[in-house]
Amino acid sequence: MTSFSVTWDYRCPFARNAHEHVLAGLAGGADWDVTFVPFSLGQVHVEEGQPDIWGRPQDDTGLLALQVGVAVRDAAPESFLAVHKALFALRHDQGQQLNDEALLRDLLRAHGVDPDPVFTQIAEGGLLDTVRKEHEAAVRDHSVWGVPTFIVGDEAAFVRLMDRPGDDTEVGRRSIDHVVGLLAGYPELNEFKHTSIRR
Repeated sequence: MTSFSVTWDYRCPFARNAHEHVLAGLAGGADWDVTFVPFSLGQVHVEEGQPDIWGRPQDDTGLLALQVGVAVRDAAPESFLAVHKALFALRHDQGQQLNDEALLRDLLRAHGVDPDPVFTQIAEGGLLDTVRKEHEAAVRDHSVWGVPTFIVGDEAAFVRLMDRPGDDTEVGRRSIDHVVGLLAGYPELNEFKHTSIRR
């Protein structure tokens, strides 16, 4: 079994692409043990001298959905993959706001998750603390600065996948196997970037 971690913030279109590949591969039976790590782009972009986003989560457009994702990941793992994909779609396919509680509640209900315990946890602050701790651990242990970052052992790399797999589980599996294989097997390759984007 291949084990790796991958960071996410629902606002990033490249995180959406990469996570759709992961989800497609898993749906196709890929032999992966995946750890999904929340990472706040709002915190990354706090200007020097300004208070951390953790103390003012209402100022960030992504933290509410990130907490919802973590709640489902930890309390209803059987629903997480579908909810995770739907939260990315809410932002990037439907153009909706990730900090709209009513929309998030509807999304959870649509996937068989009771939203009341989720939002009770959010109100109590425990989920925000989980997001903060996992974000800070990624920064401390792997120098993570963005999403999606893939982590294999001591190796970590920010990755941009330009396509979406759709329902093609083989494309998802193949893409992620390439990423993880390079990360684990060829750490000497520090940067590999095309000079142009195919249209």
